[in-house]
Amino acid sequence: MAKPASFDIVSEIDLQEVDNAVNQALKEIHQRYDLKDSKTELELNKKDKKITINTKDDYTYKQSMDILENKFIKRGISLKAMKPKEPENAANGRLKIIIDLQSGLSKDDAKKITSLIKEMKIKVNTQIMDDKVRVQGAKKDDLQDVIKAVKEADFDFHTEFVNYQG
Repeated sequence: MAKPASFDIVSEIDLQEVDNAVNQALKEIHQRYDLKDSKTELELNKKDKKITINTKDDYTYKQSMDILENKFIKRGISLKAMKPKEPENAANGRLKIIIDLQSGLSKDDAKKITSLIKEMKIKVNTQIMDDKVRVQGAKKDDLQDVIKAVKEADFDFHTEFVNYQG
């Protein structure tokens, strides 16, 4: 009998690519005429998976965020991985914004994926394993249907399909 095919659904980001995007964004911010004097700072904390923006006002925050998002897109990093918090007031009337980077599926996100797959009523097994969902099935076409459905579901978090074994 044939071994069932499987793949994992994950939500991961490449922190080196994020670091490159942050550095490129900072370089562009410091070169732009309208943002040059804002003394905007972008800082990536790889350990905590957070980006901190410290800038002078709302305008420079929005422009900096737009530049950062463009750099993420150019580097192939999903914008859904960014979870910005509300801007806070910092010293000297400046704004400080912390952006959490989502890496790994939470239990709730994994449950959303598994319930979507169960609603499809096809013969595949799903299993939540820490921060990923493993999908197994006898037919490769069923697995392709699952991938298509998850892509079309447009969750508020980033999804990738890895570790395909068939």
